[in-house]
Amino acid sequence: MALPIQHAPARVCGTATRDGALAPPRPAQRARCPTRVTAVADAPARSASQPSARPKPGVPDGTPMPYPMELPSRPRRNRRSQTFRDAIREVNLSPANIILPLFVHDGEDDLPIPSMPGAFRHGWKTGLLAKVREARSVGVNQVVIFPKTPESLKTSTGEEAFNPNGLAQRSISLLKDNFPDLEVYTDVALDPYNCDGHDGIVRDDGVILNDETVEYLCRQAVSQAEAGADVVSPSDMMDGRIGAIRTALDESGFTHVSIMSYCAKYASAFYGPFRDALASAPAAGKKNRIIPPNKKTYQMDAGNYREALREAVADEDEGADILLVKPGLPYLDVVRALRDASTLPIAAYHVSGEYAMLKAAAEKGWLDERESVLETLLCFRRAGADLILTYYGVEAAQWME
Repeated sequence: MALPIQHAPARVCGTATRDGALAPPRPAQRARCPTRVTAVADAPARSASQPSARPKPGVPDGTPMPYPMELPSRPRRNRRSQTFRDAIREVNLSPANIILPLFVHDGEDDLPIPSMPGAFRHGWKTGLLAKVREARSVGVNQVVIFPKTPESLKTSTGEEAFNPNGLAQRSISLLKDNFPDLEVYTDVALDPYNCDGHDGIVRDDGVILNDETVEYLCRQAVSQAEAGADVVSPSDMMDGRIGAIRTALDESGFTHVSIMSYCAKYASAFYGPFRDALASAPAAGKKNRIIPPNKKTYQMDAGNYREALREAVADEDEGADILLVKPGLPYLDVVRALRDASTLPIAAYHVSGEYAMLKAAAEKGWLDERESVLETLLCFRRAGADLILTYYGVEAAQWME
């Protein structure tokens, strides 16, 4: 004979008053979760012959057999299966979120970068096109170009940055000619063209000139737009450069070209392999001329958080279309801060040092490369990044399939 089913009374928020209205709910009290152990796993199990009973999975001998704890909420119920976990995942990662950084040089062969295993300086006419085809085949349709300028073309003022026939400009045009729907980003800064290795012009006493540098950055951005760039990306951290570049682009007829601002670029130790790839580290000082050994007078201090918000507000007001945080992993709190403070798309740069660490650990067998990389990129998304610049772009897209 089946036992009658007794339903527990429905629970409502608050308590009823005499007139039937609900009074405000009482303050929540911490749930008590008593655990009473009554037996161990080698005790006789309940008979499987009972109606509708299913056999229970075995457990190791000696496992306690408690009464169920009185838990109204058990978060693990929502993690019970892969299907359900996928259904309720709050953040997802796809190749559409990826921007692939590409190094190019004025040669034919792809040259490996020793400090970045698996990364190359691509020959701008051959290897560059091959790599972009590979990326597009797995759904990555955004790239950013970084040129390795020949030393003979570098000067203290970096005029090669806006040479209409420069390596960056030729590479941009070639990509747009071959892949019209490819989204091409550029780097706007003087360090790849500056023999002093700084993002701006260095005065003899070691001061990085701000307003004079911005003039050349405007010329550089316009020359990249003329070559076909979709998004110019000032990474220099000079004051006022976003507004000046926006004005220069608009006055030159490029109102459709976007600006991705490196608004929170920190003076970081994680850039070493990148500077190896472009030979763009600060140069040694010379007689009667001081060259700062680092970029701390214009890039941000690693201990500062509120300063990033100040930079973001200024760049958004000046016309930025995307705000970027660099480096990425050590600054996820800043990514989150910008996401909460702005309605603009947020980008994060998974920089060369972060890439090199993962590669080194994977080569040693200390990490599962695939799982570690996908977790890293998902963390960027969870922190609030819409776009992720990563040298793992192609591999990550393949692993997402």
